[in-house]
Amino acid sequence: MPFAPVEKPKFTFIDLFAGIGGFRLALQNLGGKCVFTSEWDKFAKITYKGNFGEVPFGDITKESTKGYIPDKFDLLCAGFPCQAFSIAGNRKGFADTRGTLFFDIEQIVKKHRPKVIFLENVKNLVSHDKGNTFKTIVDILENKLKYKVYTKILNSATHANIPQNRERIFIVAFDPEQVENYADFKFPEAIKLTKTIHDILEKGKQAENLYYKKDHQYYPELAKTMVSKDTVYQWRRVYARENKSNVCPTLTANMGTGGHNVPLIKDDFGIRKLTPKECFLFQGYPENYILPNLANSRLYMQAGNSVTTTLIERISNEIINVL
Repeated sequence: MPFAPVEKPKFTFIDLFAGIGGFRLALQNLGGKCVFTSEWDKFAKITYKGNFGEVPFGDITKESTKGYIPDKFDLLCAGFPCQAFSIAGNRKGFADTRGTLFFDIEQIVKKHRPKVIFLENVKNLVSHDKGNTFKTIVDILENKLKYKVYTKILNSATHANIPQNRERIFIVAFDPEQVENYADFKFPEAIKLTKTIHDILEKGKQAENLYYKKDHQYYPELAKTMVSKDTVYQWRRVYARENKSNVCPTLTANMGTGGHNVPLIKDDFGIRKLTPKECFLFQGYPENYILPNLANSRLYMQAGNSVTTTLIERISNEIINVL
């Protein structure tokens, strides 16, 4: 267990939809203590336990699970899955989020009133349902729960010195009753990307099963397109696409399944998929983060579903400065 809890914490937080602990890693690095965590995927729980020594609680939509949340904590964080919202106005004029996972966050916030809420989601959340979904979320945080809300789309490549093109929407909300100088909050500034994919790619020959064999039906197509060792290509069902910016394309949860969206590189030994470890490094996970003995497809999915933990850390740092 490389990432033991902080002994004398500066603040406390809960980690919802925790996945493999990207938020937790970032906040522990800044002196925070995780006082509750939940994740329902059994394979993500294995990875989480291997690194943090705790098994997350299960389904957060259940009242029994919510019952384990301590009364008081400073920060609620969640990279919540984005399911469709039904926008059914009720008499109060607020849109309704029942039946979505945001509703569970809303209930927890209402009951526990953390000083800060920190949420992450796919960029498409902003445009989903002509922008109504996003508007609903902000509306509920501001008008119903009375928090002060900041939102911004940030890219791991421009804001975390991680060579992955990954845009995500971040929502940070402060309770003005508890955080007087909430107006001082600013998202972190862009920083220069100094790392290249070679800072992350493992040296030498990798496992045989990651390489495309010469007799593979798509090999001729791959060999024709993939000429540079300095970029990550992406396999799109029937062709390979070069990533012109020489960074890794957005890692997705489905990159280990069905051969779509798979990031590929050319090394000295042939054409291969990224290793699971490389995918974790492209998400800002440290070298000593433990990958359990699970199928590669599971590990790819965990990396793709995760947050870029170093970007979370930069945003969290700005939050802590305000607190």
